[in-house]
Amino acid sequence: MAADTERAQHPCFSGDARHKFGRVHLPVAGKCNIRCNYCNRKYDCAAESRPGVTSAVLSPAQAVAYLEDVLARRPDISVAGIAGPGDPFATPQETIATLRLVRAAFPDLLLCVATNGLRIGPYLDTLAALAVGYVTVTVNAVDAAVGARLYGWVRDGAEVLPGPKAADLLANRQLEAISGLKARDVTVKVNVIVVPGVNDDHVGAVAQAVAERGADMMNCMPLYPVADTPFADLPQPSPELIAEVRAEARRFLPTMEHCTRCRADAVGMLGEPMTAEASGKLSDYAALPLDAGDTRPYVAVASREGALVNQHLGEAAHVLIYGQADGAPRLCEMRPTPAPGTGVSRWLELAATLHDCRALLVSRAGEAPMEVLTREGIAVRETCGVIVDSVSAIYAGRPLPGPAAPRASCSGDGCSESGDGCLGAGNGCG
Repeated sequence: MAADTERAQHPCFSGDARHKFGRVHLPVAGKCNIRCNYCNRKYDCAAESRPGVTSAVLSPAQAVAYLEDVLARRPDISVAGIAGPGDPFATPQETIATLRLVRAAFPDLLLCVATNGLRIGPYLDTLAALAVGYVTVTVNAVDAAVGARLYGWVRDGAEVLPGPKAADLLANRQLEAISGLKARDVTVKVNVIVVPGVNDDHVGAVAQAVAERGADMMNCMPLYPVADTPFADLPQPSPELIAEVRAEARRFLPTMEHCTRCRADAVGMLGEPMTAEASGKLSDYAALPLDAGDTRPYVAVASREGALVNQHLGEAAHVLIYGQADGAPRLCEMRPTPAPGTGVSRWLELAATLHDCRALLVSRAGEAPMEVLTREGIAVRETCGVIVDSVSAIYAGRPLPGPAAPRASCSGDGCSESGDGCLGAGNGCG
């Protein structure tokens, strides 16, 4: 467990700390990999305070610039966290890059992550190395039949799973994550969304399971019915039901009693409302160049035919290198990529090949290259569309279109090292 002196400064893990210390959430995780039947990730709604809501999504560089501003204005902030609006490990490159930048700029700041636990496993050692001392994992069920009523689907890499199979995979990954985090001395809080008639009589089983894996605390959060979700018409649990559920959970581990359902861009003390000024500050930093301060001259592109960003990194035998001439993108050269079959060494060699590139544009990339290239300072952007438009957006600091949907399997032998499949549509935007 994190040192007692540190925990006494974390408002979510200490009831006393909430009156002295604040937190700031950096909304860099814009995508999610599960469909919760209670969640609607609606952006730009400053009056609504609940998870999944933010006024803007930031890049890692924007997030650190924003954090510096917040800390200058709010000396009571002790914790920086990543809690959405999606899941931090649905887009692990943004999450890890942000945590690295924050740790380098603010070595004494407490770091925190909130996740559904599905894809955190490959990053446990990285989190420990960055001294991320606090992780919240949302575990709503440990029984597949119960979980199937809570989740529409789970996307594990390129595979989308429905029903009990999805719920079973998710629960197993969550419990493995808790065990792995505790093995690395990370303080773990487990959130459970209490849904009347669905999992309210299952919370004790969840509490027992996570306590057996070493979880430190449990937070029983009442359902907040949200429009345009399958649970929109369910009632909120009564205070009496929540009291009963918390009492059952306390048989196995301590419970948090002061949760305020934080937004993904929350800033300040728990319960402090999102002000127009704070929302405006966030939007100001979201308008900065995505990679502020990066002066490397080139952008690398993976393309099948040279006109579109439409190739999976694992399949690319070469990348196109673009620069700028008179303010417009210009193709400068073609560089070969390392041959498949060497594992991590392949991506380290690619990072060296692209040392003068500020970004690598691909249709898709697997977790291994994402992790290695990001660590080596190469920003990997999954996108689709016309190369010159995408390269122009990088130089201008504008957002890129999202990647195309992956197909379930892949025939290129280079993809076996990345594991995320390829694109089925030839234009890169299918």
